[in-house]
Amino acid sequence: MRTIKTIVVLSAIFLLTANLKAQDRYQATWESLSKYKIPDWFRDAKFGIFIHWGVYSVPAYGSEWYPRLMYQVGSDEYKHHIATYGPQSKFGYKDFILMFKAEKFDPAAWVALFKKAGAKYVVPVAEHHDGFAMYKTSLSKWNAYDMGPHRDVVGELAAEIKKQGLIFGLSSHRIEHWFFFNGGKKFDSDVLDPKYDVYYGPAHEENETMSPEYMNDWMMRDMELVNNYQPQLFWFDWWIEQPALAPYKKSFAQFYYNKGLDWNKGVVINYKNNAYPDNVAVLDIERGKQGAIRDLPWQTDDAIGNQSWGYTTTNTFKDVRYVVTNLIDIVSKNGNLLLNIGPKSDGTITDQETAVLLGTGKWLDVNGDAIYATRPWKIYGEGPTKSASGSFADQKEPFTWRDVRFTTKGDILYVTTLGLPDAQLSIKALSINSGNGKIASIKMLGSDQKVAWKQKDDALIIEPSKNYPSEYAVSYVVSFVR
Repeated sequence: MRTIKTIVVLSAIFLLTANLKAQDRYQATWESLSKYKIPDWFRDAKFGIFIHWGVYSVPAYGSEWYPRLMYQVGSDEYKHHIATYGPQSKFGYKDFILMFKAEKFDPAAWVALFKKAGAKYVVPVAEHHDGFAMYKTSLSKWNAYDMGPHRDVVGELAAEIKKQGLIFGLSSHRIEHWFFFNGGKKFDSDVLDPKYDVYYGPAHEENETMSPEYMNDWMMRDMELVNNYQPQLFWFDWWIEQPALAPYKKSFAQFYYNKGLDWNKGVVINYKNNAYPDNVAVLDIERGKQGAIRDLPWQTDDAIGNQSWGYTTTNTFKDVRYVVTNLIDIVSKNGNLLLNIGPKSDGTITDQETAVLLGTGKWLDVNGDAIYATRPWKIYGEGPTKSASGSFADQKEPFTWRDVRFTTKGDILYVTTLGLPDAQLSIKALSINSGNGKIASIKMLGSDQKVAWKQKDDALIIEPSKNYPSEYAVSYVVSFVR
């Protein structure tokens, strides 16, 4: 039998342990949340797939903002809608839901394609600005399980992504729903019909401060997604930067990061602009990138489609070379690329996007060692082509083979050209006089052929090859004399 003294000592130890455990958990303060560390899986992954798929893929016109713009009097979408479907008072956005059948949606085939593309994580949109949830939810009947496809799209993808060994994330664009349908209040449309207030509402103006009820509903939806699907990445669009949302953002980060501790898995929140402090979550730059190395890891979200994130019949597409060379550029600056596709309403992925994904995967099959699990070098690269920088800044000037990017892994330096050299490649950062080390050997990833090179006082010179192991870019493995 334990003595009273023993029980007291054990109780004290228990309380001390409990207090230490409580202190290890996150609190809803920026100070506590700033102790967050970005998980290695995210830093190592480098390449993920974003999926914009929803009811907006049915009209397939303009962009995924069709649901808003069809209620903007005078817009192309407004005119197109009336000409194609009739007035918004008779046929509104809600009426597309019955047409959204997803009859060819095959999550196993989707994920197999993403895996072939070389992606390490996948982020489907759980709910876009249109307010239609692509998952089974207890908080709204306006969802893909109860309407339209009658399938838990996010749930099916989550299960398949995890089954095939990739990291599952998701995105919420719910916060922008606050104002998204407000144009429909300004003329005779179904947005004015009280029967659809729950779906189209609140439809306030952008300059109106969100109500506590709306912000609480936003957080409850986010928490439900975390509890039901256990995503390791949670991506938010720009409007969460509204000042009124600050307490809710802290509370969600506290909840989510502590869930990560419970799961013993590293989790990531993506934010844009200044929505979170830099050291609390991971910065995401839309359709753009950093111009130089950023000390903290970051991410670009970009789309293969040039005009729209969701499927439209007139979208044009980036090519494999653009995706590969910009992936290399982004990774050299401590970033990840989250590359978006927009499936058709029937659940098929366009031939153009499929070709880009497969082409990217083919390049990564050969050169992945220069990308995955790497870290930035002293400088990101050199070359004549100026890198785009900032949000909504496509790389309008194409990179050339004279542009090189550096990544490292242990003692190895990878030098990747953003094209296939057809003449001598000169790299000043690896000259003898650079002080960056004496080179012992150089080889090409994916090839046994000998690389002809010479380290000179003013530059490293690499002779061109007659037979490169991959298209678009070549990676050299540089080892130094120890």
